[in-house]
Amino acid sequence: MKVILQQEVKKLGKKGDIIEVSEGYARNYLLPQKLAIPATNTNINAAVQQKAAEERKIQRLMDEARVMASQLSKVEVSISVKAGEGGKMFGSVTAKDIADALASQRGIEIDKRKIELKDAIKTAGTYPVTIKVHPEVSAQIQVHVRPS
Repeated sequence: MKVILQQEVKKLGKKGDIIEVSEGYARNYLLPQKLAIPATNTNINAAVQQKAAEERKIQRLMDEARVMASQLSKVEVSISVKAGEGGKMFGSVTAKDIADALASQRGIEIDKRKIELKDAIKTAGTYPVTIKVHPEVSAQIQVHVRPS
């Protein structure tokens, strides 16, 4: 019996997949649990259209992420931190500080979890910082850390 999965089912497939299963498995488990629907012509057409719409949405999000990454690659941010004698900083510059500086200086709202720092910045200087705009797209900005 052919069915269209409504949810991901382990060892069977993902949502929207059209698969062939035994009649008993479909009738006694998949259909009553609402994990699948029968693969009629109407349901197949609806599933194909829904899958195409999802692919278009994913492609649009990817295009937007690429545009955002190209704009972000030109951005430079300056952060002033308190420093003691010899230029030694009190504390460090974290992803939250960089996100706040992007918001205040450039008006760009970025979640601090998308900013990737290998280690917290503890000395003055210029650092390249990677921002994950999309799981597959990232951009690099320059962060200038100056003692005040």
